[in-house]
Amino acid sequence: MEMEMEMALRDEHRWSLAVLSSVVVLIITSPCLVFRLYRLLAKAFRRFRPKNRKSIQFFELTTEAQIPAVGLGTWQAKPGVVGQAVETAIKLGYHHIDCAHSYGNEKEIGSTLKKLFENGIIKREELWITSKLWHADQAPEDVPIALQRTLEELQLDYVDLYLIHWPMRLKKGTYGTNPNNFLAPDIPSTWKAMEMLYDTGKVRAIGVCNFSTKKLSDLLAIARVRPSVVQVECHPIWQQKKLHEFCQSNGIHLSAYSPLGSPGTSWINGGVLDLPVVKMVAENLGKTAAQVVLRWGLQMGHSVIPKSTNEGRLKENLDVMDWCIPDELMRKFDEIEQRRLVRGEFYVHETSSPYKTLDELWDGEI
Repeated sequence: MEMEMEMALRDEHRWSLAVLSSVVVLIITSPCLVFRLYRLLAKAFRRFRPKNRKSIQFFELTTEAQIPAVGLGTWQAKPGVVGQAVETAIKLGYHHIDCAHSYGNEKEIGSTLKKLFENGIIKREELWITSKLWHADQAPEDVPIALQRTLEELQLDYVDLYLIHWPMRLKKGTYGTNPNNFLAPDIPSTWKAMEMLYDTGKVRAIGVCNFSTKKLSDLLAIARVRPSVVQVECHPIWQQKKLHEFCQSNGIHLSAYSPLGSPGTSWINGGVLDLPVVKMVAENLGKTAAQVVLRWGLQMGHSVIPKSTNEGRLKENLDVMDWCIPDELMRKFDEIEQRRLVRGEFYVHETSSPYKTLDELWDGEI
């Protein structure tokens, strides 16, 4: 019996050596054939692997914090409505709420969060709360005061992410886009104040909004604490390809506002949901146009923060994390003609603004 087992093992060993020798000979004598076989096998694997192979729940920042992949935008959410939208979203499973002082609704959101915490619906540490520094608060001495006001309105001890809202400054105490209130920003000084907030622990990560690749690069050159996130307009019609590549190379997470193209805002809506490519992919996958656009953003590596106050759409927008757009359909999005929808004309003025043209505001990325 032992002799038979030994002979079987010897035969198996000889067979393995023979197969290995054949493979080596094939690689040496026919490398092109081996490459073709590899391509065929890889193609077959891509075709038959499960469509939900890539579940995307969050993205990890350089701080090791995890920003939830899908958030709720609160820009233009009306008073008396935004609180209920936040409550509904959190009960549906949202863990990421995007706020800003300039939206004028942080106090209502704070009341809602306090109620949800007290009722045991969710814990503070289970939520990601973003807020933004208003333009008139960019003087270094005003930055901590602005954060404290936001924390008091949101009724929180800290925010997970605090962003410079625009590379634009206004006179203290002013709002709107009156050119008489425009001032040149001093981003290095403002950023130093942001870094000091980070040191206190009252903000867990810092970053910027509406920065071009050049402005972000300039910031990196002087930063002690690197920006973790840049939040910008991003969707299939404005894919931010240059900024996307820069962020990937420098460990900065790109977060997309208006990821659906702001279909409810007349001066922005560019028909993102009506794109033929989007409709085709949606039909092929049995998804809505909005879901396809949001899933495209996730697969590009961006968190997305669509705004809605409608419960049905809130559910729809959240159902994008556990299925996948196949590679061959993702490539179709590369064919879409690009144009920026949020152009920022309101901060351009030939005499009063630091930006005389749109080209200066975006450093050519228009």
